[in-house]
Amino acid sequence: MDFLFNINIQFYLAGYLIGAIPFGVALAKLFGKVNIRESGSGSIGATNVLRVVKERDPALAKKLAIATFVCDALKGPVVMIAAMIAGLDEYTLWTIAVLAVIGHCFSPYLLFEGGKGVATGVGVVAVLLPIEAALGLVAWYAVGKTLKISSIASLAGMMTAVALSFVIHPELPVIGTHAPIVICGFIIFYKHIPNILRLFKREEARVV
Repeated sequence: MDFLFNINIQFYLAGYLIGAIPFGVALAKLFGKVNIRESGSGSIGATNVLRVVKERDPALAKKLAIATFVCDALKGPVVMIAAMIAGLDEYTLWTIAVLAVIGHCFSPYLLFEGGKGVATGVGVVAVLLPIEAALGLVAWYAVGKTLKISSIASLAGMMTAVALSFVIHPELPVIGTHAPIVICGFIIFYKHIPNILRLFKREEARVV
């Protein structure tokens, strides 16, 4: 168990376990008195918080959805910034970023179920690639406003950020590889496969 005293391992565990905190479930249950895992799409993210809580209290639904998005976006950066203060290198920071996304999508607190990883992905990418994260958010917002389908907006935002990382940074600073952001993008895509299947069947719900 000596490896647990390694500072990198400690931050990796923190990234995964803090990234795994299901804020959407907690906020909806605490303030909205609903279990979002048993309603709507069953997802733990901001969109399902909005959809489910809106049936009872539209004003509260918006507040909880925003709070969920912000909390999910910040949980990775909190660990990454702490790692920066501790003097850890960029290889470690990217590993923490990937583990935070994995934690959100496959949370041990939810028997390794979880969310789609979009907000968490935006948060961790924003620490190391702020331009790509910002442009990804712009794409997400524009597509979401136009089509009113959360999954398409999320995938558009993710693909924009990943694609632009190759354009803006042909080689990522320090680590020289795009593998971490590609892995995050793949996880987010994987978690959206049920949504993609519903899109082909024209069964995907709109956010109104």
